[in-house]
Amino acid sequence: MITLLASITGFFSSILPEILKLLKDKNDKKHELEVFDRQIKFSKLKEKYQLDELDARADILEQTALYSTYKTGIGWLDALNGTIRPILAYSFFLMYCGIKTLQYLAIKNGGGELYQYVQVLWTVDDQAIFAGIISFYFGHRTFSKFLRNKEL
Repeated sequence: MITLLASITGFFSSILPEILKLLKDKNDKKHELEVFDRQIKFSKLKEKYQLDELDARADILEQTALYSTYKTGIGWLDALNGTIRPILAYSFFLMYCGIKTLQYLAIKNGGGELYQYVQVLWTVDDQAIFAGIISFYFGHRTFSKFLRNKEL
């Protein structure tokens, strides 16, 4: 009886290391697959950041190319070129103030003829241009601050 028990125990104990090898091999392969999955995710993320970096560099180059046309090397011409947008914005704002003054005077004096001038001077097109200019300046300023704070 002891011989039979010893032979069964010997048989199963010789299989046990093989079973442990199979389990270890299975766990190793599972671990390798997880590592490969993470490497793939990392590679995709790295590619995304590289593409974003290339897009940012292209934007920088584009802006540099656009703004390089403003510099001629002639002092007075560069100064004039830099004042065009502010002068346009200020003139439209002054025109807006003038129209509002005319509207006030028209209402105060009973309207009539002066109100018709205001209708001719300040059309819907003028209002759209003025709104576009003001929106550009305040929008550009807001987005610049937002993007600057986002990078920090």
